[in-house]
Amino acid sequence: MNKYIEIIVQSYQGYAGYLLHEIISPSWGNYFYWLIGISLFFFALEWWRPWRKSQKMLRKDFWLDVFYMFFNFFLFSLIGFYALSNVFVELFNGFLANVLGITNLVAIYLGGLPALAQLALLFVLRDFIHWNIHRLLHQVPALWAFHKVHHSAKEMGFATHLRYHWMENVVYKVLEYLPLGMIGFGIQDFLFIHLLTTAVGHFNHSNIKVPLGVLKYIFNNPQMHTWHHAKVLPDAHPHGVNFGISLSVWDYIFKTAYVPQDGELIELGYPGDEEMPDDFTWQAVFPFFKKNN
Repeated sequence: MNKYIEIIVQSYQGYAGYLLHEIISPSWGNYFYWLIGISLFFFALEWWRPWRKSQKMLRKDFWLDVFYMFFNFFLFSLIGFYALSNVFVELFNGFLANVLGITNLVAIYLGGLPALAQLALLFVLRDFIHWNIHRLLHQVPALWAFHKVHHSAKEMGFATHLRYHWMENVVYKVLEYLPLGMIGFGIQDFLFIHLLTTAVGHFNHSNIKVPLGVLKYIFNNPQMHTWHHAKVLPDAHPHGVNFGISLSVWDYIFKTAYVPQDGELIELGYPGDEEMPDDFTWQAVFPFFKKNN
Protein backbone atom coordinates (compact mmCIF):
# COMPACT_ATOMS: atom_id res chain seq x y z
CA MET A 1 0.00 0.00 0.00
CA ASN A 2 2.84 2.41 0.81
CA LYS A 3 4.15 1.89 -2.72
CA TYR A 4 0.90 3.11 -4.24
CA ILE A 5 0.66 6.06 -1.88
CA GLU A 6 4.19 7.01 -2.94
CA ILE A 7 3.19 6.72 -6.60
CA ILE A 8 0.20 9.01 -6.01
CA VAL A 9 2.26 11.60 -4.12
CA GLN A 10 5.05 11.58 -6.72
CA SER A 11 2.51 11.79 -9.53
CA TYR A 12 0.81 14.83 -8.02
CA GLN A 13 4.13 16.53 -7.42
CA GLY A 14 5.46 15.62 -10.85
CA TYR A 15 2.40 16.74 -12.79
CA ALA A 16 2.00 19.95 -10.77
CA GLY A 17 5.64 20.76 -11.50
CA TYR A 18 5.17 19.93 -15.18
CA LEU A 19 2.07 22.14 -15.49
CA LEU A 20 3.70 25.04 -13.67
CA HIS A 21 6.73 24.74 -15.94
CA GLU A 22 4.46 24.69 -19.01
CA ILE A 23 2.76 27.92 -17.94
CA ILE A 24 5.79 29.94 -16.85
CA SER A 25 8.33 28.66 -19.40
CA PRO A 26 7.17 29.19 -23.00
CA SER A 27 9.26 27.17 -25.47
CA TRP A 28 8.97 25.31 -28.78
CA GLY A 29 8.40 22.09 -26.86
CA ASN A 30 5.68 23.57 -24.64
CA TYR A 31 2.30 21.92 -25.35
CA PHE A 32 0.34 24.45 -23.26
CA TYR A 33 1.24 27.34 -25.54
CA TRP A 34 1.04 25.20 -28.66
CA LEU A 35 -2.60 24.52 -27.73
CA ILE A 36 -3.24 28.24 -27.37
CA GLY A 37 -1.46 28.98 -30.67
CA ILE A 38 -3.32 26.27 -32.62
CA SER A 39 -6.61 27.48 -31.15
CA LEU A 40 -5.94 31.11 -32.09
CA PHE A 41 -5.00 30.02 -35.62
CA PHE A 42 -8.35 28.30 -36.19
CA PHE A 43 -10.22 31.08 -34.41
CA ALA A 44 -8.67 33.50 -36.92
CA LEU A 45 -9.67 31.27 -39.84
CA GLU A 46 -13.25 31.13 -38.56
CA TRP A 47 -13.28 34.92 -38.39
CA TRP A 48 -11.68 35.36 -41.82
CA ARG A 49 -13.59 32.79 -43.86
CA PRO A 50 -16.53 31.37 -41.90
CA TRP A 51 -18.43 28.47 -43.45
CA ARG A 52 -21.70 29.11 -41.58
CA LYS A 53 -21.83 32.86 -42.06
CA SER A 54 -24.87 33.30 -39.83
CA GLN A 55 -23.00 31.81 -36.84
CA LYS A 56 -21.50 34.34 -34.43
CA MET A 57 -17.79 34.30 -33.71
CA LEU A 58 -18.50 33.87 -30.01
CA ARG A 59 -21.05 31.18 -30.78
CA LYS A 60 -23.29 29.40 -28.30
CA ASP A 61 -21.21 27.73 -25.55
CA PHE A 62 -17.95 29.16 -26.92
CA TRP A 63 -16.48 29.93 -23.48
CA LEU A 64 -17.74 26.65 -22.04
CA ASP A 65 -15.92 24.76 -24.81
CA VAL A 66 -12.74 26.79 -24.21
CA PHE A 67 -12.86 25.79 -20.55
CA TYR A 68 -13.31 22.15 -21.59
CA MET A 69 -10.11 22.41 -23.67
CA PHE A 70 -7.97 23.31 -20.70
CA PHE A 71 -9.84 21.11 -18.24
CA ASN A 72 -9.54 17.92 -20.28
CA PHE A 73 -5.94 18.50 -21.33
CA PHE A 74 -4.53 19.84 -18.07
CA LEU A 75 -6.78 20.31 -15.02
CA PHE A 76 -8.29 16.81 -15.01
CA SER A 77 -4.83 15.26 -14.83
CA LEU A 78 -3.86 17.71 -12.09
CA ILE A 79 -6.81 16.84 -9.84
CA GLY A 80 -6.07 13.14 -9.90
CA PHE A 81 -6.24 11.40 -13.27
CA TYR A 82 -2.47 11.38 -13.79
CA ALA A 83 -1.88 9.83 -10.36
CA LEU A 84 -4.62 7.22 -10.78
CA SER A 85 -3.29 6.36 -14.26
CA ASN A 86 0.13 5.62 -12.80
CA VAL A 87 -1.43 3.44 -10.10
CA PHE A 88 -3.44 1.57 -12.74
CA VAL A 89 -0.30 0.95 -14.81
CA GLU A 90 1.54 -0.36 -11.74
CA LEU A 91 -1.35 -2.66 -10.80
CA PHE A 92 -1.81 -3.90 -14.36
CA ASN A 93 1.89 -4.61 -14.84
CA GLY A 94 1.94 -6.39 -11.49
CA PHE A 95 -1.01 -8.55 -12.61
CA LEU A 96 0.77 -9.43 -15.86
CA ALA A 97 3.99 -10.34 -14.04
CA ASN A 98 2.63 -12.09 -10.96
CA VAL A 99 -0.41 -13.83 -12.41
CA LEU A 100 0.38 -14.36 -16.07
CA GLY A 101 4.17 -14.36 -15.87
CA ILE A 102 4.49 -11.62 -18.48
CA THR A 103 7.30 -9.22 -17.66
CA ASN A 104 7.64 -7.61 -21.07
CA LEU A 105 4.43 -6.51 -22.76
CA VAL A 106 6.15 -5.48 -25.99
CA ALA A 107 5.27 -7.87 -28.82
CA ILE A 108 6.41 -5.72 -31.75
CA TYR A 109 9.54 -3.60 -31.55
CA LEU A 110 9.82 -0.69 -33.97
CA GLY A 111 12.82 1.00 -32.41
CA GLY A 112 15.06 0.09 -35.34
CA LEU A 113 13.01 2.14 -37.79
CA PRO A 114 13.78 5.78 -38.60
CA ALA A 115 12.15 8.21 -36.18
CA LEU A 116 9.86 9.63 -38.88
CA ALA A 117 8.59 6.15 -39.75
CA GLN A 118 7.92 5.41 -36.08
CA LEU A 119 5.92 8.64 -35.72
CA ALA A 120 3.91 7.87 -38.87
CA LEU A 121 3.11 4.34 -37.70
CA LEU A 122 2.13 5.56 -34.23
CA PHE A 123 -0.14 8.21 -35.75
CA VAL A 124 -1.96 5.70 -37.98
CA LEU A 125 -2.22 2.92 -35.37
CA ARG A 126 -3.38 5.26 -32.63
CA ASP A 127 -5.96 6.83 -34.92
CA PHE A 128 -7.36 3.41 -35.86
CA ILE A 129 -7.62 2.46 -32.19
CA HIS A 130 -9.38 5.76 -31.44
CA TRP A 131 -11.75 5.19 -34.38
CA ASN A 132 -12.82 1.90 -32.82
CA ILE A 133 -13.17 3.43 -29.36
CA HIS A 134 -15.23 6.25 -30.84
CA ARG A 135 -17.61 3.70 -32.36
CA LEU A 136 -17.97 2.05 -28.95
CA LEU A 137 -18.89 5.41 -27.41
CA HIS A 138 -21.87 5.49 -29.77
CA GLN A 139 -22.86 1.84 -29.63
CA VAL A 140 -22.57 1.01 -25.92
CA PRO A 141 -25.36 2.79 -23.95
CA ALA A 142 -23.22 3.24 -20.82
CA LEU A 143 -20.50 4.96 -22.88
CA TRP A 144 -22.95 6.96 -24.99
CA ALA A 145 -24.22 8.49 -21.73
CA PHE A 146 -20.84 10.24 -21.41
CA HIS A 147 -20.38 10.97 -25.10
CA LYS A 148 -23.67 12.85 -25.19
CA VAL A 149 -21.88 15.84 -23.67
CA HIS A 150 -19.81 16.21 -26.83
CA HIS A 151 -22.86 15.81 -29.05
CA SER A 152 -24.92 18.33 -27.12
CA ALA A 153 -23.13 21.14 -28.98
CA LYS A 154 -25.68 23.03 -31.07
CA GLU A 155 -23.10 25.14 -32.89
CA MET A 156 -19.63 23.97 -33.88
CA GLY A 157 -16.27 25.64 -33.77
CA PHE A 158 -12.65 24.62 -33.16
CA ALA A 159 -13.12 24.42 -29.36
CA THR A 160 -15.94 21.87 -29.71
CA HIS A 161 -13.15 19.39 -30.42
CA LEU A 162 -12.27 19.11 -26.72
CA ARG A 163 -15.77 19.54 -25.31
CA TYR A 164 -16.20 16.07 -23.87
CA HIS A 165 -17.02 14.44 -20.54
CA TRP A 166 -14.06 13.71 -18.27
CA MET A 167 -14.84 9.98 -18.32
CA GLU A 168 -13.83 9.86 -21.97
CA ASN A 169 -10.25 10.51 -20.83
CA VAL A 170 -10.50 7.34 -18.76
CA VAL A 171 -12.14 5.26 -21.51
CA TYR A 172 -9.63 6.19 -24.21
CA LYS A 173 -6.58 5.74 -21.98
CA VAL A 174 -7.68 2.36 -20.63
CA LEU A 175 -8.68 0.90 -24.00
CA GLU A 176 -5.60 2.13 -25.85
CA TYR A 177 -3.11 1.09 -23.16
CA LEU A 178 -2.79 -2.59 -24.07
CA PRO A 179 -2.54 -2.36 -27.90
CA LEU A 180 -0.12 0.57 -27.80
CA GLY A 181 1.79 -0.97 -24.90
CA MET A 182 2.51 -4.03 -27.04
CA ILE A 183 4.49 -1.88 -29.49
CA GLY A 184 8.00 -0.86 -28.60
CA PHE A 185 9.13 2.53 -29.88
CA GLY A 186 12.71 3.72 -29.86
CA ILE A 187 11.73 7.35 -29.38
CA GLN A 188 10.22 8.97 -26.32
CA ASP A 189 9.14 12.42 -27.51
CA PHE A 190 5.76 12.24 -29.24
CA LEU A 191 5.00 15.98 -29.09
CA PHE A 192 4.60 16.13 -32.87
CA ILE A 193 1.83 13.48 -32.75
CA HIS A 194 -0.04 15.40 -30.06
CA LEU A 195 0.26 18.65 -32.00
CA LEU A 196 -0.87 17.04 -35.25
CA THR A 197 -3.90 15.32 -33.73
CA THR A 198 -4.86 18.51 -31.88
CA ALA A 199 -4.64 20.56 -35.07
CA VAL A 200 -6.64 18.06 -37.14
CA GLY A 201 -9.25 17.77 -34.38
CA HIS A 202 -9.62 21.56 -34.23
CA PHE A 203 -9.88 21.62 -38.02
CA ASN A 204 -12.62 18.96 -38.08
CA HIS A 205 -14.82 21.00 -35.76
CA SER A 206 -14.00 24.44 -37.17
CA ASN A 207 -16.50 26.69 -38.88
CA ILE A 208 -14.45 26.79 -42.08
CA LYS A 209 -14.55 25.14 -45.48
CA VAL A 210 -11.34 23.95 -47.12
CA PRO A 211 -11.54 22.03 -50.43
CA LEU A 212 -9.34 18.97 -49.90
CA GLY A 213 -10.02 17.22 -53.20
CA VAL A 214 -9.10 13.53 -53.05
CA LEU A 215 -7.46 14.10 -49.65
CA LYS A 216 -10.95 14.14 -48.11
CA TYR A 217 -10.87 10.35 -48.43
CA ILE A 218 -7.83 10.27 -46.15
CA PHE A 219 -8.19 13.16 -43.71
CA ASN A 220 -11.21 14.09 -41.65
CA ASN A 221 -12.64 17.55 -42.35
CA PRO A 222 -15.41 19.92 -41.18
CA GLN A 223 -17.78 19.08 -44.04
CA MET A 224 -17.57 15.38 -43.21
CA HIS A 225 -17.51 15.69 -39.45
CA THR A 226 -20.55 17.96 -39.29
CA TRP A 227 -22.63 14.95 -40.39
CA HIS A 228 -21.25 13.05 -37.41
CA HIS A 229 -22.87 15.74 -35.25
CA ALA A 230 -26.17 15.76 -37.17
CA LYS A 231 -29.21 15.46 -34.95
CA VAL A 232 -31.00 13.25 -37.48
CA LEU A 233 -29.02 10.16 -38.49
CA PRO A 234 -29.62 7.95 -41.55
CA ASP A 235 -31.74 4.85 -40.96
CA ALA A 236 -28.88 2.63 -42.11
CA HIS A 237 -26.60 4.00 -39.36
CA PRO A 238 -28.71 4.58 -36.24
CA HIS A 239 -25.62 4.71 -33.98
CA GLY A 240 -23.75 7.28 -36.02
CA VAL A 241 -21.54 7.93 -39.02
CA ASN A 242 -18.10 9.37 -39.76
CA PHE A 243 -16.31 8.18 -36.64
CA GLY A 244 -12.88 9.21 -37.89
CA ILE A 245 -10.74 11.21 -35.46
CA SER A 246 -7.91 12.44 -37.68
CA LEU A 247 -8.27 10.09 -40.64
CA SER A 248 -11.45 9.59 -42.64
CA VAL A 249 -10.09 6.55 -44.47
CA TRP A 250 -11.39 4.15 -41.80
CA ASP A 251 -14.97 5.24 -42.44
CA TYR A 252 -14.60 4.70 -46.18
CA ILE A 253 -13.01 1.29 -45.63
CA PHE A 254 -15.62 0.09 -43.13
CA LYS A 255 -18.63 1.71 -44.83
CA THR A 256 -19.51 4.22 -42.14
CA ALA A 257 -18.79 7.29 -44.28
CA TYR A 258 -21.80 9.52 -44.93
CA VAL A 259 -21.68 12.91 -46.66
CA PRO A 260 -24.92 13.16 -48.65
CA GLN A 261 -24.69 16.89 -49.33
CA ASP A 262 -23.30 20.15 -48.00
CA GLY A 263 -24.16 20.11 -44.32
CA GLU A 264 -23.84 23.83 -43.69
CA LEU A 265 -27.36 24.31 -42.29
CA ILE A 266 -28.20 20.93 -40.77
CA GLU A 267 -29.39 20.80 -37.16
CA LEU A 268 -26.74 19.59 -34.73
CA GLY A 269 -27.16 17.67 -31.50
CA TYR A 270 -28.92 14.41 -30.67
CA PRO A 271 -32.59 13.47 -30.17
CA GLY A 272 -33.58 14.66 -26.70
CA ASP A 273 -30.56 16.95 -26.29
CA GLU A 274 -32.71 19.43 -24.38
CA GLU A 275 -32.03 17.19 -21.36
CA MET A 276 -28.38 18.32 -21.25
CA PRO A 277 -27.58 20.94 -18.53
CA ASP A 278 -26.02 24.19 -19.69
CA ASP A 279 -23.09 24.44 -17.27
CA PHE A 280 -19.93 22.41 -16.83
CA THR A 281 -20.58 21.18 -13.29
CA TRP A 282 -23.94 19.64 -14.06
CA GLN A 283 -22.68 18.20 -17.35
CA ALA A 284 -19.88 16.51 -15.38
CA VAL A 285 -22.34 14.62 -13.18
CA PHE A 286 -25.24 14.36 -15.64
CA PRO A 287 -24.52 10.80 -16.90
CA PHE A 288 -24.51 9.40 -13.37
CA PHE A 289 -27.97 10.68 -12.45
CA LYS A 290 -29.82 10.65 -15.77
CA LYS A 291 -31.25 7.49 -17.26
CA ASN A 292 -29.65 7.32 -20.68
CA ASN A 293 -30.49 5.31 -23.75
